[in-house]
Amino acid sequence: MAFNDETRKVFAEEIQRIKDDGLYKEKRFICSEQGAEIVVEYPEGAPRRKVLNFCANNYLGLSSHPEVIKAAHEGLDSRGYGMSSVRFICGTQDIHRELQDKMSAFLGMEDTLLFPSCMDANSGVFEAILGQNDVIIADRLIHASLVDGIRLCSAEYDTFKHMNMKHLEKKLELHQDKRTRLVVTDGVFSMDGDLAPLDEMVALCDKYDAMLLVDDSHATGFIGKTGRGTHEHFGVMDGVDVITTTFGKGLGGASGGCVSGRRELVELCRQKARPYLFSNSLAPPIVSASIKVIDLISRSTERRDKLEWNTNYFRGKMEKIGLNIRPGETPIVPVMLYNAKLANDMARDMYAEGIYVIGFFFPVVPAGKARIRVQLSAAHEREHIDKCVEAFGKVGEKYGILGLSKEEIIARYGT
Repeated sequence: MAFNDETRKVFAEEIQRIKDDGLYKEKRFICSEQGAEIVVEYPEGAPRRKVLNFCANNYLGLSSHPEVIKAAHEGLDSRGYGMSSVRFICGTQDIHRELQDKMSAFLGMEDTLLFPSCMDANSGVFEAILGQNDVIIADRLIHASLVDGIRLCSAEYDTFKHMNMKHLEKKLELHQDKRTRLVVTDGVFSMDGDLAPLDEMVALCDKYDAMLLVDDSHATGFIGKTGRGTHEHFGVMDGVDVITTTFGKGLGGASGGCVSGRRELVELCRQKARPYLFSNSLAPPIVSASIKVIDLISRSTERRDKLEWNTNYFRGKMEKIGLNIRPGETPIVPVMLYNAKLANDMARDMYAEGIYVIGFFFPVVPAGKARIRVQLSAAHEREHIDKCVEAFGKVGEKYGILGLSKEEIIARYGT
């Protein structure tokens, strides 16, 4: 047997080294619905306790909204539990078409195609629309799912420095001999919370005859005046050729994703994208609930506006207590700690204070850029935010990092 006692020992020792270094990712079990307050079992086997959740992608607080849950039940009752098929065989229902049409209208795009997840959308789109005579020019910090999708494509792959428009222009000049140039970026970068300058990118794409693809998973529903996304925020609704996004974050938090964009590009995905052709259809309850979400956020910007207020309030209070946070305007707020063990230890102490957050470190973020990523939600009330900031102040004081600069934190704890 290949996996013998000696082999088991090798792997067990590696796991123990991770634990000894303070970098072990511990299991946490949520024993309630998703929301601002959740019931958690942590450590495993410990008594359950109620804590405030500040690390979910539940930006609009819709994961447990009663109208969304009711719509899911109605979808289950009227269209069943699952399709037992892929879309192009016998897995497409009328509600799939309805959701696609609503997403096209919401995003301002010509057509939309549903996928089981945005990772599947990103895995399928590049191979479907590009070939060996084309080039992909991507921001160096794009999401891992975009990188994985690009690797499956025969087009040449090049990158530009993060949000550096001068470097992007040089790369566009370099690749003028290619049949098609596709620039790829996140709309909001999930670990730093910064916004890609889509207005400048659209201008460069127009100048150098290139297409633009944006993964807007951390923007759809709440970035922009009416929540359409990063392209609305920068006033370039007509300038983006392809948007990939998810229903698993702001839009209800379940699962599912889509490719939305120029009609011909979406049609090529329908004909050729392997995750679409070989994955089961999005389940009817999720489709019905997602339709309800689009209706809710199209009706009013109340939740988006509350999220914006929560974000500004939290950022202001965190700056006042002297923690090192990345500047920005999105509800993704990285508390920079630079040392992986420090991030893990502080997250554990925050839990003891009743705040659920997670430490992020390599390989999730670059080495030396460990952090706790806080995510605000429209479900948070002011008192929730005050309690979170108070806990950060108490834990930050314990570790002696309040008021310290990046250099001073690194000098004390290393990277």
